Amino acid sequence: MRNDFYGLPIRTLDNGAIRLDYLAEAGPRIVRLFAAGSDENLFAELPDLQIETPHGPYFIRGGHRLWHSPEAFPRSYLPDNAGLSITELADGVRLTQPIEEPTGIRKSLEIRLTPDQPIVTITHELKNECIWPVELAPWAITQMRLGGVAILPQQTTALDATGLLPNRHLVLWPYTRWSDPRLQLGDDLVLVRGQALLPPCKIGYLNRHGWSAYLNGSTLFVKRFAPAADLAHPDYDCNAEVYVCDRFIEVESIGPLSLLSPGASAFHIETWEVHTGLLETDTPEGLRAALRSLKLIE
Repeated sequence: MRNDFYGLPIRTLDNGAIRLDYLAEAGPRIVRLFAAGSDENLFAELPDLQIETPHGPYFIRGGHRLWHSPEAFPRSYLPDNAGLSITELADGVRLTQPIEEPTGIRKSLEIRLTPDQPIVTITHELKNECIWPVELAPWAITQMRLGGVAILPQQTTALDATGLLPNRHLVLWPYTRWSDPRLQLGDDLVLVRGQALLPPCKIGYLNRHGWSAYLNGSTLFVKRFAPAADLAHPDYDCNAEVYVCDRFIEVESIGPLSLLSPGASAFHIETWEVHTGLLETDTPEGLRAALRSLKLIE
């Protein structure tokens, strides 16, 4: 078991069914996630990847982080290298960063492990410490290792009584190409393959199912969240997004937009599940069978 993350001190949470490492001084960041009996990190590890900003270097690091959406430079890329506060909980930990001076926002993660199960609940909080209201949405970003496939369930039934109205949409970023070989569009599932190619590919949509997943080998990582489909979201109303480049793939969920008054907080909760021992497959038919076995689809 490693006791640091490329020279940065870490602490560990372990319930016997799942284990995770989080940074002890920087962040809040979760940098490693392990299934029981495995020493293979499910997350991408990116110690060398950084972005220069007017406020100093922002280290991507890999793993899981909390941002506030919509994305902007340099606001989204404020360094989080020091000053973390840690509060121990009976079943987990609360990680709180200092106030981001340029934005007045304070980020925190509350991490709780379900006893004896491979389940983690992450409560993301953005608190407005400004003296003026701020509009934002909590944005939960998980960077996974390449080699697998991200799974985004789609709406297949009508949303109105007559079936005359649209029931889904797909949002593309400027660098995304319809012809990208990593992107596979299906009626019930949209797949994004974790392959090392450039330019990057990013898509988003309003996910009414409340889950997305990433299958790598025989391990399925699932993140669940409340869809809040009737509320406004950033990025042309996206609450789920996937980004892939030559180094990693991100599985993201986004809470609703809100206008935070001074002292108010926005919360966004994800529940992670890690399922092991699945049949290794990346075909749509094989993925559907795996999802049915876990009752994620019918």
